[in-house]
Amino acid sequence: MTDQALQTEFEFTLPRGFVEDDGTMHKEGRMRLATAADEIQPLQDPKVQSNQSYLTITLLARVVTDLGTLETVDRSVIENLFVADLEYLQAMYERINNTGRNVVESGCPECGQLFDVDVASGAPLRPEDDDAVALDAGEDGAIGGEFNPAGDRSEPPESADDQEATGDVPAGNSAE
Repeated sequence: MTDQALQTEFEFTLPRGFVEDDGTMHKEGRMRLATAADEIQPLQDPKVQSNQSYLTITLLARVVTDLGTLETVDRSVIENLFVADLEYLQAMYERINNTGRNVVESGCPECGQLFDVDVASGAPLRPEDDDAVALDAGEDGAIGGEFNPAGDRSEPPESADDQEATGDVPAGNSAE
């Protein structure tokens, strides 16, 4: 058993952000772990009973404790999030309530070794005494000098002009 306290709140940054009527943007927030009551009580809500999809809105309104400088986060705030932000919060809700951690599994593109990455900070984690510990990254982003999550930066990338002249197009996802 560890002496570490249970983490019950997790920070997040929305991909798009909640925009108020006056144009104020709110992206940074906190979500707490859900309780049994958080999942049971909304089932008695008439809106949820008439539209089961509304359960997500109601649940998130209960567990998102802070969002930017908003005084309260209620159903109207969650209803007006962009779809990308709603999906982000749904995925986070599942992660923290199923595993107690806001991490995703990733792998080294060089050696294939799997490791967890903290979603909030982007920091790779390594297991140590059954608790996740953030790995220290050097100035170049390399961890322990062996893995550079940003890819090999030993050669400068080709400019767009060079690519047009040679006809070479970089491999990979070109959905930019």
